[in-house]
Amino acid sequence: MTKVRVVENGVQATEKINTLMTEGYTKEEIFLFAHDENRSEHLTEATDTGEMGIMEKGLFTSVGNLFKSRGDELRSHFESLGLSQQQAMDYEKELDKGRLVLVACRK
Repeated sequence: MTKVRVVENGVQATEKINTLMTEGYTKEEIFLFAHDENRSEHLTEATDTGEMGIMEKGLFTSVGNLFKSRGDELRSHFESLGLSQQQAMDYEKELDKGRLVLVACRK
């Protein structure tokens, strides 16, 4: 089962991560996204949540992302976690507004 949460900042993200963990998700099953890649990496480190590796993305998607814009890359990440193309577009728009998106996905 996949759950998605949109939050405004790192404090809210931490609160939602804790809630998701009480629902049975592990930190490795929770992925945090921000439109700015540095912000995304920093918050992922700070919250100790999962990172999108080859297992989650797949080899061909990982290589393809090297040639995509950040928006395309984010939509690809969302889709690799089980979201539809439309959902990926909708959540990428949330990121455009400066929000953070959490995706909890059982492996």
